[in-house]
Amino acid sequence: MSRIGKMLITIPQGVTVTVENTVVKVKGPKGELSVTLRPEVEANVSGQELRVTTKVESKNTSAYWGLTRALLANMVKGVTEGFEKKLELIGVGYRAKENGKNITLTLGFSHPVEFPAPEGITLEVVDTQNVTIKGIDKQLVGQTAAKIRAFRKPEPYKGKGIKYAGEFVRRKVGKSGKV
Repeated sequence: MSRIGKMLITIPQGVTVTVENTVVKVKGPKGELSVTLRPEVEANVSGQELRVTTKVESKNTSAYWGLTRALLANMVKGVTEGFEKKLELIGVGYRAKENGKNITLTLGFSHPVEFPAPEGITLEVVDTQNVTIKGIDKQLVGQTAAKIRAFRKPEPYKGKGIKYAGEFVRRKVGKSGKV
């Protein structure tokens, strides 16, 4: 039995949740999101609460139950508050610059890297070393941050690269010459 799936989701003021067959739509002040439910679970709205229950018992039902509840809770939070990830560029000459909705990254390659912002994502360059990714879809925000980080992952010897804010990069000792 899923402990997460049993928890109720409270719907804040200004947010509307509609359930039509297997599609749940959440609309709020920041935008609108929708998800298609798996056949093992169903969602019910009663007043200002959203409850996820199981329809069919199978081997993976409790996993889908908890997953669905977490996805719906993230949708409600996304349309009210939104999500953000922060990236830091560490290295000599590593910098970011805004070009409208896109960003241009200088990462030590022979060419600058152009990264277009996906639909529903805003990319902000706070200063030349910090990039903030904002959006209402938690999965899309995380995926966009991972794609930008993949251009230059932080390397363990000098610590250069793109890392998440607050991420700890374990440093390794380099070569030591014979004495």
